[in-house]
Amino acid sequence: MKTQVESLWVFALVSQDSFSAWPWLVLLMGLAWLSLALLYWAHPGGPAWGRFHWRSGPAARRSIPGPRGLPIVGSMGLMASLAHRRLAAAADSCAAKRLMAFSLGETRAVVTCHPDVAKEILTSSVFADRPVKESAYKLMFNRAIGFAKYGVYWTTLRRIAANHLFCPKQIKASENQRQQIADQMVRTFWRNRGNISTRVREVLKRASLNNLMWSVFGRVYGLEESNNEVEEVRKLVEEGYELLGLVNWSDHLRWVADFDAQRIGLRCSNLAPKVNRFVGGILAEHRQKTAGERGRDFVDEMIFRGTDTIAVLIEWILAKMVLRQDVQSTVHDELDRVVGRSRSVSESDMSELVYLSAVVKEVLRLHPPGPLLSWARLAITDTTIDGYHVPKGTTAMVNMWAISRDPEFWVDPLEFMPQRFLTHGSNEPEFSVFGSDLRLAPFGSGRRTCPGKTLGLTTVCFWVASLLHEFEWLPDGQNGVDLSEVLRLSCEMANPLTVMVHPRRSIINP
Repeated sequence: MKTQVESLWVFALVSQDSFSAWPWLVLLMGLAWLSLALLYWAHPGGPAWGRFHWRSGPAARRSIPGPRGLPIVGSMGLMASLAHRRLAAAADSCAAKRLMAFSLGETRAVVTCHPDVAKEILTSSVFADRPVKESAYKLMFNRAIGFAKYGVYWTTLRRIAANHLFCPKQIKASENQRQQIADQMVRTFWRNRGNISTRVREVLKRASLNNLMWSVFGRVYGLEESNNEVEEVRKLVEEGYELLGLVNWSDHLRWVADFDAQRIGLRCSNLAPKVNRFVGGILAEHRQKTAGERGRDFVDEMIFRGTDTIAVLIEWILAKMVLRQDVQSTVHDELDRVVGRSRSVSESDMSELVYLSAVVKEVLRLHPPGPLLSWARLAITDTTIDGYHVPKGTTAMVNMWAISRDPEFWVDPLEFMPQRFLTHGSNEPEFSVFGSDLRLAPFGSGRRTCPGKTLGLTTVCFWVASLLHEFEWLPDGQNGVDLSEVLRLSCEMANPLTVMVHPRRSIINP
């Protein structure tokens, strides 16, 4: 009995000592974790790069310069608001315009503000994939051409797009479609002619949406026609557009993902079935014209991506025309010389409208809809960029906004000068914006270049020519032109453009 009592006393003492040691153990573990977090954070580029450096072994590698940001979260703040401006400022302060490393939580990232390094990234087979955001995955964009992993499936999608959706034959076949929608826009603005203030964004976005509905679904709607189907897809587009443009902390911090603090995951989960029902219902009527589910993959992406870029770019162009009446006058003179005032513009006129083309390129330079080329790239293997080791799994970005405003590559880069894109002599090649010259490649370059770039630019140039040929665009007396930006999925005007239009021709049929 005595032995049993003594044993109980010993057990109680040991238990008491162990219990009193727990706070110290927790404290030591916390200090160790904090020390490790600070050690990672102290590395150039911040905690994600520090973690890689200390876990990759003793091999000495030259560190990529970059901001440390904050412990744990890194430089998540750089992606808030106008990320292209913040990243450009950070690269300049770190003397890392060619290549800058930074951390987005647990995600290693690099960004370049130099065309030579941009070419290395965009044309490299190593950066053939894109990081798939939670919003893109839940909206099934991971199967679409923009996010699908590089391989046989993606190559098949790309081939279908090149041969059927965006080929020269298809672009030519849709000429009448663009003409009809341009005529509808002209009639809409005609009704608001004179001293009536008009917000152009609603007209442009409705026109872009109708153009997509016609191209993808074969649905033809009037621009001012009230239709439940168009209203439904408009709401889907607006919410999907917002979700895809948000910076989701769950994409970069695994321990945050389960909380869904921004409710992005929940909203995507609610939106996806609505998109599926809408798209599936229409595709069921045209099953013989589609490739089953693969057709759905194209449609999902075109719904959210194909309706905003055209409208955003045209609004920027018209804003510049309102501000620069001298440039608008030069465009009008060219239109009068090439087209004349006795008829409307046709697409056969476009090859002769060289100054108008230069205006569009200059707006693309100063206000690219995708200042960070919309979607980043993902390294699928270890590689070397600009002499630095870039490990597998690194997210790479190209800051096209910074490149196209760099005085090292452009004369008077902040000035609006369309004449910089005019050729001087028949032997001088025209400046291409389709990715061959990385000083200005708003549609990207390499394997992941925008497949619809030719169709998109054709639509923009023709619609702008039609609107400028028919009207003189003047500032609204009460609301000036505000060039402030807001970066969502595209970089658009923070305050919608409001104008007054005066007809230039007297033979428009309202």
